Amino acid sequence: MIKTIIVEDEKLARDLLRDYLSKHEDFEIVGEYEDGFSGLKAINEMKPDLVFLDIQMPKLTGFEMLEVLEHHPSIIFTTAYDQYALKAFEHNALDYLLKPYSAERFDEALGKARDRINSGGDTKSIDQMVEQGDHHGESIHRVVVKSRSKIHVIPVDTIYYIEAQDDYVMIYTPDSKHLKQKTMKYFESHLPDEDFVRIHRSYIVRISEISQMQLYEKESYIVILKNGVKLPVSKTGLPKLKSKLDY
Repeated sequence: MIKTIIVEDEKLARDLLRDYLSKHEDFEIVGEYEDGFSGLKAINEMKPDLVFLDIQMPKLTGFEMLEVLEHHPSIIFTTAYDQYALKAFEHNALDYLLKPYSAERFDEALGKARDRINSGGDTKSIDQMVEQGDHHGESIHRVVVKSRSKIHVIPVDTIYYIEAQDDYVMIYTPDSKHLKQKTMKYFESHLPDEDFVRIHRSYIVRISEISQMQLYEKESYIVILKNGVKLPVSKTGLPKLKSKLDY
């Protein structure tokens, strides 16, 4: 039996998936979940072969779930995104179902899953799916971080600054800091441009948290944040910073 989990916030959509799956005796639904947090916990604990995953859900989106999954099943997206947006997923997800979808389209996707799983083929890289999803989105409004067994959802408007740390970044908020496996390039392109500026290859800063900019050495500047933290400004970052501050 192919163990299957449904993560979908709409009851009608879950009912439809259950009905379509009931016609395929080699698939067993081992769980249905209506939000990302409960779905994430179930996937990591139950280790299904296949997950039908909605993208827009409360608490955690489908892509936010992928970022912190420990078990990596085959993924079929169920989404209301239009055809243009779905091109980002075509080479990475096992398949996608564009709502509303027919039983025939569902059977086609399920056939791909059956062939992949029964042949023991590798599932598509979760990192690749997340990367494709990253390019598809606009400005982010929150960041999901896993720390040991806890999931933290960090609103972007609480971020003071971000510091590069090898293949990770450290995200600083008023009362904590969180390590995230993402690139500075990702955050530079996805944080709201009107709120953040990259002042150095290692630092992105919230503009409203800058208290002052000071000359540190000859042709070298630093910014001092409202909490007293001092950060260097590079030669390439200086024009960007001056533009943001109308300096």
